[in-house]
Amino acid sequence: MTGTDTELEAQIAEWRSYMLRRKAISGADVDELEDHLRERVGDLTESGLKSDEAFLIAVKRMGRMDDLSREFAREHSDRLWKQLVLDPDRDAAAESERRRGLLVMLACAALGAVAIKLPALFGFSFDDSGDFYGRNMGLLVLAPLAVYFAWRRRLSGPAIGAVAALFAAGAVANNAYPMDSDSQSVVLSAIHLPLLLWFVVGVAYAGGEWRSGQKRMDFIRFTGEWFIYLVLIGLGGGVLTAFTVGVFGAIDVDAEVFISEWLMPCGLAAAVVVAAWLVEAKQSVIENMAPVLTRVFTPLFAVTLVAVLVAIGVTTNAIDVERDMLILFDLLLAVVLGLVLYSISARDAAAKPGVFDWMQLALVVSALLIDVLVLIAILGRITEWGLTPNKSAALGENLVLFVNLAWTAWLYISIIRRRKRFALLEQWQTGYMPVYAAWAAAVVLLFPPLFSFA
Repeated sequence: MTGTDTELEAQIAEWRSYMLRRKAISGADVDELEDHLRERVGDLTESGLKSDEAFLIAVKRMGRMDDLSREFAREHSDRLWKQLVLDPDRDAAAESERRRGLLVMLACAALGAVAIKLPALFGFSFDDSGDFYGRNMGLLVLAPLAVYFAWRRRLSGPAIGAVAALFAAGAVANNAYPMDSDSQSVVLSAIHLPLLLWFVVGVAYAGGEWRSGQKRMDFIRFTGEWFIYLVLIGLGGGVLTAFTVGVFGAIDVDAEVFISEWLMPCGLAAAVVVAAWLVEAKQSVIENMAPVLTRVFTPLFAVTLVAVLVAIGVTTNAIDVERDMLILFDLLLAVVLGLVLYSISARDAAAKPGVFDWMQLALVVSALLIDVLVLIAILGRITEWGLTPNKSAALGENLVLFVNLAWTAWLYISIIRRRKRFALLEQWQTGYMPVYAAWAAAVVLLFPPLFSFA
C-alpha cells in the first residue's frame, strides 16, 4: 500500500469513527455510506484529483444527502481550503502533475487564440468575412477545449477518433454546403453547430463514458460552473478593455483595431479553456454556486412566466413567431430546464417534497403552457405559409422541449404525491440529453440539403 493509499484509509477511518460516535446512525448505515464515499472518491481521483482532495470533496457532496456527513464536512472545511487553495503539503509528484496541467491549459488557450486568428492568413477577417466567423466561431473556440479534456481524461484512441470525426463532420457540413450568407440554413447552422459541438465536448469530458448517467450529470454541473466562470472572466475582460481604451486614448492612440481584432476574439477563445481549467482545479469552491443561483432565480422566473401567461390571457395577443422572438422563447425555455437540472443536481434524493419542489413544478408547468402557445402559433404560420427552415427548426425544437417539460411536470407531480422516487427525474433528464444532441445534428447536417440550402 502506497503512502497516498495509507493517508486515504486514515481519512476514511477518521470519518467512519466520527459517524459511529453518533447514536442516530447504525453500523450498517455507516457501512453503506462508506461504500458510497469510496465510490465517489474513486470517480474524483480518476478525473485527476489527488486522493485527499477527492476525499474531502466527496464528503462535502455526500453532505447533501446526509446531515452527519454535512457536519463532518463543515468541521473539516479548513483542511479543504488549505489543500485546494494553499496546499502546503502537496507532494512533488502531485505538484509536477498540476504544473503539467497548467502548461497544457495554457497551450490549449493559446491554441484557441491561434485558431481564431489563423483564418486571417487566408484572407478572412472580422470586417469583410463575418460570414466565415459567424459559421465557425463555435468550432474554433470549442475544438481546443475538446483537446484539453482529451488530455485531462486520458481519452482512448477510439474516443479521440470519435470526437475528432464529429468535429470534422460539423466543420465540413457548415462550410462545404453551398449556402448563401443570408440564407436561413446558414443562420440555423451557425446557431446549432456550437450546441452540437458542446455535446461532443461532453463526450471528451466524460472520458468517453457518455452512456453513464452520472457522467452526464457531472457534465451538466460542469456546464453551469463553467458558464459562471466564463461570465466572471468576461466581466474582468470588460474592465480590461475599458482601461485599455482609456489609457491609450490618453496618449492619442486609437486602440479600437487592437481590441476588436485581437483582444476580444483571442480573449474569448482563451477564456473558454481557462474557465474549464478553473472549474477542474477548484471544483469544491465553485460547485455550490449554480445550485444557489438556481434557488434565487427559480421563483423570479416562475413569477415572470406566470405574468407572461396572465398578460397573454388579458390582452389576447398572439405570440410573435418571427425568428428573433422564437429564439428568445427557446432560450427562455432552455433556462427553465437549466434551473430544473441544477436544482436536481443539488437536491437530496431522499428528502421529502418541500416548498421549493412546488415552486419548481409551477415553473415547469408555466414553461409548458408557454411552449404550447408557441407551438400553436408556429403551426398556424406553417398552415398559412408553408414550411421553411426557420419554422421547421422552431417546430422541432419546441416539440423536443415540450416532451421534456411535459414528462418533467408529470414526474414532479408524482414525486410531490410521493408516488415516484426523485432519482427517476434525474434519470429522465440525463437520459434525454442525446435527444438535444441528435436534433442539433439534424439541423446542421440534414436541414440544408433538405431545404435546398435555402
